[in-house]
Amino acid sequence: MILAVNEDQVTPGVGAFLIVAALGVTLFFLIRSMNKRIARIEAPSEDDLRQAEWERRQADRDSGDQGGKAAAGVKKKGESRSEGDQPDA
Repeated sequence: MILAVNEDQVTPGVGAFLIVAALGVTLFFLIRSMNKRIARIEAPSEDDLRQAEWERRQADRDSGDQGGKAAAGVKKKGESRSEGDQPDA
C-alpha cells in the first residue's frame, strides 16, 4: 500500500535542522562554561566551618570573661538563674 505524500508538508527542511544543530552547539558551550565557573568556586569544607565556629565561640567566651557580658545579664558557666533573674525580652 503506497501513501500519497505531499513533500512540501512533511519535511521540516534543512533550515529547521540547522536551527536545532545551532541550539545543540550553543548548549554544549554554555554547559562547558558553567562547569568551569563552578570548578573555580572555593567553598569552605565542613571542618573549616566547624573550626571557624569554635574559634568564634572561644573569642566570645574570652571577651565575656573580661566583664562585658556579666553586666548585661548573661550568667557565666556554672551559675544558675533564679525565677526573678530573667533578662528582659
